[in-house]
Amino acid sequence: MRCTQNLILSHLTDTEFLAFETILEPLILPRDLDLVHTGMPVSHYYFLENGIASVVATSAAGRSAEIGLVGRDGVSPPALIMEGNSFPFQVTMQVAGHGRRVETAALAGFLRENPAVLPLLSHFFHNFFAQVAHTALSNAVHKIDVRLAKWILMCNDRLNGAEIAITHEHLATVLGVRRSSVTDALHILEGEHLIYSTRGLVIIRNRRALEAFAADAYDLPGVSGSASPEIARPPRARAAAH
Repeated sequence: MRCTQNLILSHLTDTEFLAFETILEPLILPRDLDLVHTGMPVSHYYFLENGIASVVATSAAGRSAEIGLVGRDGVSPPALIMEGNSFPFQVTMQVAGHGRRVETAALAGFLRENPAVLPLLSHFFHNFFAQVAHTALSNAVHKIDVRLAKWILMCNDRLNGAEIAITHEHLATVLGVRRSSVTDALHILEGEHLIYSTRGLVIIRNRRALEAFAADAYDLPGVSGSASPEIARPPRARAAAH
């Protein structure tokens, strides 16, 4: 019996999953583990079961900000890059978790033999692109406290439980701001009784009120878990499952 919390893996047919499982390697993913280095070839793809992988862009001057995140909703890096090509961004575990990884060459071989799986990956990549676009919009039009509320909700959609283990320093990278700005934003959310924050930990106190606070920054495709449509399989792929 299959056991997976990853959305892509859960939508594989039994035959596809059994074939894929033979090349997947289960592993623990600690915080700060680099899954992909900027400009380096992609050696593995990671299907997270829990935890958050942060896709970070860095300027020539060394300033960094998160442009998107991946959890159990998809695969990291969020792009199919085969034959030794490099990924232009850093991908690092921002919140510790666990998952499975597959070597790039092995994934390419699996997809050649199982082309019906490609629409599942394409669906996730489309959602991730929407997330990146809406994050860029939010960075331009929303205050830091609203952006922080959105990010906390996005993590909660992709994690088990209401606790997010993350430091102020990591949150500063996520939001592309100074640590003092993160502290101020956390105090605002605490003052509204939306979260509880302590050293290295954020706990959601009132999910519904936090959604109301984030408002139009959160309820968007690729951002909100509830706004992401169900993955649709092509008719022939559905028939193969029977």
